[in-house]
Amino acid sequence: MVDTKQYVKSAEEKMASAIEYLDEQLARIRAGKANPKILDGVKVPYYGSPVPLSNVATVTTPDAKTIMITPWEKNLMRDIEKAIMDSDVGITPENNGEVIRLGIPPLTEERRRALAKQSKQEAEHAKISVRNARRDAIEVLKKSVKEGVPEDVEKDAEAEVQKIHDKFIRKIDDLYAAKEKEIMTV
Repeated sequence: MVDTKQYVKSAEEKMASAIEYLDEQLARIRAGKANPKILDGVKVPYYGSPVPLSNVATVTTPDAKTIMITPWEKNLMRDIEKAIMDSDVGITPENNGEVIRLGIPPLTEERRRALAKQSKQEAEHAKISVRNARRDAIEVLKKSVKEGVPEDVEKDAEAEVQKIHDKFIRKIDDLYAAKEKEIMTV
């Protein structure tokens, strides 16, 4: 006999990874205040291969409107500046020979709306992933009836998957609402 709990657990793990991914994506969306995570996608050429910025420099936020990047090797200054300019961060770096500063400009109303819309799209992608995990689990559970699982056990497992799905959808809505509030707060 097939154990339905493993299908439910597998679906829950897939849903949890969708939430983690959403959290990561939302952290990269600039909300008007300095956040080192907006530089997570920046890759710097280092000895012939692109590496994340955090592997070649210290990234700090001395205040709410500034990100400071201190390279571990002085000869990386130009490469780091170029990598930031080429990325989709949209901020011009200032280099004083010792550190690179990124001044976070205040967001315009139009830009805030665009970022809120981008956040909503990321939340929708996460919801789709959660729904797909639920659908896959329910399909596997329906097939398990043919393998000898009693129908009432299958229906209980389906209800459990639905409960987990609802919990994760609420979590996605909460994450989105918090990010939207952060973006729209002036």
